[in-house]
Amino acid sequence: MFKFFDHLFSHRSSPSKSEWQPLVRTAAEQRAHTQWLAEQVYLNWAGPYFKAYHFCKAHITNGQGLRVQMLQETGRQGAVFFYDPSIGPGNFRHFFDFLRDRVLALGYNLSTSDQRVHRQPRYTETIYKHFLKPKPNDCTETGRCNQLFGTITIDLVTINKQPGFIRFFSNPYQDAIFTPAHSFNELMEQVLNLPPAPAEVQARIKQYAKS
Repeated sequence: MFKFFDHLFSHRSSPSKSEWQPLVRTAAEQRAHTQWLAEQVYLNWAGPYFKAYHFCKAHITNGQGLRVQMLQETGRQGAVFFYDPSIGPGNFRHFFDFLRDRVLALGYNLSTSDQRVHRQPRYTETIYKHFLKPKPNDCTETGRCNQLFGTITIDLVTINKQPGFIRFFSNPYQDAIFTPAHSFNELMEQVLNLPPAPAEVQARIKQYAKS
């Protein structure tokens, strides 16, 4: 399965007539996410993904933990969090929105949330996307706007409605009107460096796994 997702991640999808549509959560989904946050279910994966990220940076293979792959392209840097069956589709969707919530708390605005479906001959790929920008009124005494980490994009990719991976990356502004961007390592630190999940939080995984 990982080989399939590696292949999918490294090759762009073929052209499609599909268009981006607004991503809207139902009232029930919003209530469930609020409860998921209140019960701190995210602690089951935030720290482990942060650890896996550093394993990946150090080129250390961790065969028993969560899997992360670095994303480095011209002008942007990020990471790919691969889905693990122990998480459950519901929790992975909540984790996708949790990453959005954590970025918002850093001083960002949610610019858009969209989704798009690619129907391929062998499979159907669905992409859910959160795109966030730093607040434009946050400027320093020099008059240069604080870009924080630049724009941030969070993608959840599913194949035939099954979770595949989450892409999480920053794209700094290069214009002189902005302050220099903070590093992606610092972004990961602020978003994912959280304490381990206690036993009562670990016990809540099944409650949300299929929601």
